[in-house]
Amino acid sequence: MIPVTKPFKTPLSELNLHLIDIWNSELYTNNGPKLLKLESELKNHLKVPNVIFLCNGTIALQIAIKALELKGEIITTPFSYVATTNSIIWEGCDPVFVDIEKETLNIDTNLIEKRITTKTSAILATHVFGNPCNISEIDRIAKKYKLKVIYDGAHAFGVKYKGKSIYNYGDIATCSTHATKLFHTVEGGFIVSMNNRLVKKINFLRNFGHNGPYDFALAGINGKNSEIHASIGLVNLKHIKSNILRRKKISNYYSKLLSPLVEDKFIRTINSENYSYYPILIFSKSKIIKIIEELQKKGVMTRQYFKPSLNTLNYLKNNDQCEVSNQICERILCLPIYDLLQETDVEIICETIINQYR
Repeated sequence: MIPVTKPFKTPLSELNLHLIDIWNSELYTNNGPKLLKLESELKNHLKVPNVIFLCNGTIALQIAIKALELKGEIITTPFSYVATTNSIIWEGCDPVFVDIEKETLNIDTNLIEKRITTKTSAILATHVFGNPCNISEIDRIAKKYKLKVIYDGAHAFGVKYKGKSIYNYGDIATCSTHATKLFHTVEGGFIVSMNNRLVKKINFLRNFGHNGPYDFALAGINGKNSEIHASIGLVNLKHIKSNILRRKKISNYYSKLLSPLVEDKFIRTINSENYSYYPILIFSKSKIIKIIEELQKKGVMTRQYFKPSLNTLNYLKNNDQCEVSNQICERILCLPIYDLLQETDVEIICETIINQYR
């Protein structure tokens, strides 16, 4: 079977050295030395002012909303994983969906101002497939209307915007380090903020509000991660460059074989890309169903990220109309991409797709 993704396989010989340290120290969690080291190394690798490592990327979004004390409505994208919307709902706010751009699949900044009301408190935008949003325009709108900005950078590890890490923008930026991500810690996520006051508050929020053993600064939760997860991150970070280069090679091979027949992956106007996903657009719904079926027969798994369009979730109060997102969700297909994927596998996948166009 060829899965749509495989986690980077952490070298056991390297991980075992960290595990021996942990077993000898008997410090398994509670922001131990491995976690602090990972935060420091991520900070240096990404060139960001801080990194707050958490138990997952969804908690990162929830803590971001809580730290900013958001209320009322949050403008967001319908084209993202469901965690983006669910985090808003869990924190007692209402998601207001703005449709996406056809070119980038990110939130359409030309439509945001039309959806702002007196209840709007923030914009939560996703850098879809690692493709940066129109950050300059979002920040302009946020300043004009005095809104907070959270960027969901779950797909954007290592990506830059105007020469700087994507996580240097917004009031808060978040990332997931789940096993399916380019850089992973099996389970995990992190937050970055340029605001030192927010950083202090977020640190309280992830650790029950502890301000010393017997003092509590605020009502926090348990958002911490373990020494074992941090150790996996420390090892995987050493291999991130070779991982990206391998994915780049696979991505370029896909493009070479498929470019005559299907719409290529979305053109990115950025300084770097991380090759986390390989999305293509299929011209018709019936065609995509047939392609998926034929690939499954050959043991090839694909995913229609991010279906369904989040504005159609049945537990929402209002189902905003997002025509572009609705259409893209029916036409999008993410093909397998991971560091150990072989060129022969890519050839099988592409041949199967091409045959459906003959």
